[in-house]
Formats: sequence, structure tokens, C-alpha cells
Amino acid sequence: MSAKVEVRAVRTELLRTVGAATAAYGIAVACRPDWLARPTGLVDPEGGTGPHTAMVLRPLAWRDAASGLAMLVAPAGPALATAAAVRVASDVGDAVLLGTTLPSRIRRVGTVVTALSWAALTLTALLAPPPTERVPGT
Repeated sequence: MSAKVEVRAVRTELLRTVGAATAAYGIAVACRPDWLARPTGLVDPEGGTGPHTAMVLRPLAWRDAASGLAMLVAPAGPALATAAAVRVASDVGDAVLLGTTLPSRIRRVGTVVTALSWAALTLTALLAPPPTERVPGT
């Protein structure tokens, strides 16, 4: 197996792993919006997630589930690259939106770091250059 084929397989595997994790998280949050509301500080004074907050978070969760599933099942090549680009754009959008609107500074910073970390992981897997060939003895 050539190095180029091995790298493509590794990149595809990492993108699919990110997709699976994103889809699973999206489905979990769609079912339990508290899992996103609590870490972002979008809870009521008793620590619960109100019905309006849950209603607003669920579309974000379903978007994550759909984009993650697309990364999981898209054929390698342009379709997978497009699904990954949508995932990156969604994470950057979350960083901007939530990073400027969450109720506390610590929640904003944590959310921005988390969202941009996922975007960076996906982007790294998507854009990783092929390895250079090593010449024996160098």
C-alpha cells in the first residue's frame, strides 16, 4: 500500500470518527437538551432547562446529528470533504454565536474553545498534507 493511500485512509477514518461522535452527541442533546444547556449556562436558577431553551437547542442538536451522519456515510472524496466543510462551518458559527451571546464570560470562553477545537480537528483531518517520501539514510 502506498503512503498516499494510507494517508487518505487515515484521514477518512478520522473524519468518520469525528462524524460518528458528532452524530451521537447531536442525537443525545436532541433527546436531552440539558447536556448542552448546563455547560453553556443556559439553565434556570434551579439548574433546569426550560421548555423554550430546549426548543431552541434541539435544532442545533439535529443539525449536528445530520452533519455528523453525513460525514459518517458520505463516500470518500468531494462528498466527504463537503460534509466536513459543513461541520467546520457549523462549529465556527457556534463559536461566534454562542461566544458572543452566552450569559457569562467563562461559559462563552469554554464554548468558543470547544467549538473551535472540533472545527480544528475536522479541518486538520480534511487538509492534512500527504507525507513526504523519506529517502533511506537521510
